[in-house]
Amino acid sequence: MNLLIKGGRVIDPASGYDQLADVAVSDGVVSAIGKVGADFKPDQVVDAGGCLVVPGLVDLAVRLGEPGHEHESMLASELAAAVAGGVTSLACPPDTDPVLDEPGLVEMLRYRAEKLHQSRVFPVGALTRGLAGETLTEMLELTESGCVAFSQAEVPLANTQVLQRALQYASTFGYTVWLRPQELHLGKGVAASGPLATRMGLSGVPVAAETIALHTIFELMHATGARVHLCRLSSAAGVGLVRQAKADGLKLSCDVSINSLHLTDIDIGFFDSRARLNPPLRQQRDRDALRGALADGTIDALVSDHTPVDEDAKALPFAEAEPGATGVELLFSLALKWSQQDGVALARALATLTSGPAGVLGASVGKLYGSVGHLVVGGIADVSVFDPQAQWMATPQELRSQGKHTPFSTYEMQGRARCTVVGGQVAFHA
Repeated sequence: MNLLIKGGRVIDPASGYDQLADVAVSDGVVSAIGKVGADFKPDQVVDAGGCLVVPGLVDLAVRLGEPGHEHESMLASELAAAVAGGVTSLACPPDTDPVLDEPGLVEMLRYRAEKLHQSRVFPVGALTRGLAGETLTEMLELTESGCVAFSQAEVPLANTQVLQRALQYASTFGYTVWLRPQELHLGKGVAASGPLATRMGLSGVPVAAETIALHTIFELMHATGARVHLCRLSSAAGVGLVRQAKADGLKLSCDVSINSLHLTDIDIGFFDSRARLNPPLRQQRDRDALRGALADGTIDALVSDHTPVDEDAKALPFAEAEPGATGVELLFSLALKWSQQDGVALARALATLTSGPAGVLGASVGKLYGSVGHLVVGGIADVSVFDPQAQWMATPQELRSQGKHTPFSTYEMQGRARCTVVGGQVAFHA
């Protein structure tokens, strides 16, 4: 199929390209950017006038609901939500039911996702069997079945020796371990420790829960030489430790969620369960530090942390409600909002959604998808077209995700996907 995306502002953060141009797509790859040959005969033309034409967004944290959580979301609904948000590639955490700790489960998930012809799904395998923190999974077999990394998802490892062995094994074979830094016993609260949690009578999660875990991870990285990606950094103190660790030369990357980038514990309001999230929302100084670190490159990627939760699980007292919020459809709008509020260059904001997270995936996505997160001639044709002036609100009626709960439901959003192309095929068109 030949596709012509005509008249948009084409931005590729990785190369620095930023011009009004046409983009031609043939047989699933980008055949031209800028001057399109007169002999190119498009089967379909997308009018991108007034729009941004960018590499398809890459989201490193999207829960799909399958297998095991079909009452909260379905693979089809969440992948439809992803392409509606301009996300063409996503990483799925291993905390499904059953856990992604067997090659057959990973292969089934990939097969079902590919049959839907929407966003690409890159599964993250479980680091330990059942995420129980005791026995390492067969990482080689999981890698061969399609896993791009290994993680404990939201389940902290209680046994430091198991973590050490996991990092040693991963380092030997060149695998990346994705960890959310949270000490097991200090991280059992439901809100960030501070005056607000105290006044509301909510059990707190201190910053030390993150920093103690970070110190442990960094010491083991020094000892093993492993490559680690830190998921959902949440505190100013954590940012400082990451900045120093990168300066020390550790093979380290990290991300932050749209929730922590924009919200604080004040947004819990009167026990609003939509703001019941992991990691918990912290204070303004933490949010400001995260925004600065994302802008200067200390934090590599912005993620949606998309976690659909059904109505019954949210219609409970705050401390009992299930943590999580829908977010994959909001990713671009909230990145644009941050860019405008903090004066961050548009190309830098887009890099946190494209080349940054693609760099985290790195060689693990394979040669076939080596140009994911980039918009280059000869590269795979994953392209998103956004109208940066579109105004909308994230009401349940507007969201394609089966999860309708988000703390941003009353926010006025700016910027929305108009067309999403995956592998040269139009997967979404508004």
